[in-house]
Amino acid sequence: MTLLLVALGLLVAGGAAALLCRQSPRAANLLGAGSAAAACALGLVPAVTGLVGGGARLESAWSVPGGSLALAIDPLSAFFLVPLFGLCGLAAVYGAGYLSAAPGGRSPGPPWFHFSWLVAGMVVVVTARNAVLFLVAWEVMSLASYFLVTRDDEREDVREAGWTYLVATHFGNACLIALFALLGPRSLDFADFGPASHAGLLFVLALIGFGTKAGFMPLHVWLPEAHPAAPSHVSAVMSGVMIKMGIYGLLRTLTWLGPPPLWWGGLLIAAGAASGVVAVMFALAQRDLKRVLAYSSVENTSIIALGLGVGLVGLHAGTPGVAVLGLAGALLHVWTHALGKGLLFLGAGAVLHATGTRDLDRLGGLARRMPLTSATFLVGAAAIAGLPPLSGFFSEFLILYGAVQHAGLHSLAAMVALALMSGLAAAVFVRAFGGAFLGVARDDGVRVAHDPGAAMRAPMAILAPALLALGLSTPVLLPALAPVVEQIGGLPARRELDAATAPLAVVVLGSTIFLALVALIAGLRRSLLAGRTVGAAATWDCGYAHPAPRMQYTASSFAQPLTALFGPVLRTRLTWDAPRGLFPAAAAFATRTPDVVREAALRPLFDLVSGALHAMHRLQHGRLHLYVISIALTLVVLLLWRLS
Repeated sequence: MTLLLVALGLLVAGGAAALLCRQSPRAANLLGAGSAAAACALGLVPAVTGLVGGGARLESAWSVPGGSLALAIDPLSAFFLVPLFGLCGLAAVYGAGYLSAAPGGRSPGPPWFHFSWLVAGMVVVVTARNAVLFLVAWEVMSLASYFLVTRDDEREDVREAGWTYLVATHFGNACLIALFALLGPRSLDFADFGPASHAGLLFVLALIGFGTKAGFMPLHVWLPEAHPAAPSHVSAVMSGVMIKMGIYGLLRTLTWLGPPPLWWGGLLIAAGAASGVVAVMFALAQRDLKRVLAYSSVENTSIIALGLGVGLVGLHAGTPGVAVLGLAGALLHVWTHALGKGLLFLGAGAVLHATGTRDLDRLGGLARRMPLTSATFLVGAAAIAGLPPLSGFFSEFLILYGAVQHAGLHSLAAMVALALMSGLAAAVFVRAFGGAFLGVARDDGVRVAHDPGAAMRAPMAILAPALLALGLSTPVLLPALAPVVEQIGGLPARRELDAATAPLAVVVLGSTIFLALVALIAGLRRSLLAGRTVGAAATWDCGYAHPAPRMQYTASSFAQPLTALFGPVLRTRLTWDAPRGLFPAAAAFATRTPDVVREAALRPLFDLVSGALHAMHRLQHGRLHLYVISIALTLVVLLLWRLS
């Protein structure tokens, strides 16, 4: 616990020092990135120790009513601390290069201050053992990320993204306050929480409050807006780690509520299925690369929800195999998504840094110009799409393996949804990678692109092998999840996880042999071509002597058959200027797919609330004596109501 406290102190001190160095951007960048990376390296030690069984606890008095400075590391906390410290440390290194190259000459001090507080807030959220401390840390995390999202607040779209995020996160916070108020009428210490007669209401409040942060639909609306607005290393942290705080909170709540009824698992499966399928549809229709990744994050948290739902169904049915496999698959996908989506957002940041655009229809041909970025992005895309031997395949396999062992409509729904989501996710990332990295450049700015500097390359070069290593080592790591699964489900998990390693080991062995053969063939080809002159010539061109970049498929045209199929859900808007005459001078075709939930439900609600608040401006008339009279009358009314 001492190292954890030192890490927290280093985060706070380093962020404050970076903020004070406004006159020296270089010093602010070094202080902010260096202190954050060092703190994360220190924090990894107690996190890994806690995961293998070395828990720790710290308690101290706090003058806040109902609060206590109670921190602890148990298997569940340690499981989330490992990707938190790992990804945030790499994002800090990446951010040093990203912010130093940012245009405008703005000081990086404020972003590093908020980044440090974001990481510190998440650490306390995961380790807090008191509701007041938890809520304070949750608010720190939310506000720090808000200021990072709105860093470029001179842009209207960024201000709107910040407003949406602030409203959504505080809606979720209100549900969490109600949750803890009902959980602890006598004590707000986690140790005193236990099963209650209104456990169903508590579960729904937790699902809404924590589901807002996790991005479950229709509570996801902040996520596709905030991720594109934030700096790319912040997007990596928000998607890879911060939204997992919602998953952590939901899991922690389950440890207090007692045996789950069947409808809890059914509700999680229904929410995960609907949210994931719709989210991956919207990911297919986006042109902005970071919005594609944002909707993909919604889909991946939905996969985690499916796993949790299968696990709860198994707990209710008394089938340990179903429960353990569902929970283990969900937990493994937490790590998979943290590493994979962190890598993809860092790759998207490198593309934006090199080309100045995130528009997939303007990109293309980057594989030759940015070989490291394209290779690492491909690894991250394959992991998130669930391809073997990367870890995304094994986490989804465990969920399916558990669902197959339970005969029921809930498990059938989970299997169908997961199969559909996996197929569409593969199409999403074929489109994203092909549109950005394959073909030829569609824009002049893309033709001068190149891989970023060492500070931005190194984290991507670390995360890609880490994803492969996580996948290949899954059969060995799976039994290590037993303490976490046992803490959540309250049942022995070692035997079930040991039994599940056999089919996973077969996949790993087959994948290893395949990769070895590919490497052998590639090496043989290289040796055979050594010393030969390799030439290049045009292929048969169908009469097009000089094919232009506009003749190739765009990302939008590639996805058009699927987006047309899901047209009733997506409601894509077309702009079509048809060619006219024998020799048309111009023609244009464009599509835009706004978020249906945001446009049809939340925007009218926001406009209504905004209009009501604007109408109340007349109460702000500037007359102090009337303010005092209003306060006095309010107090009198409250006193009379209390005495009645």
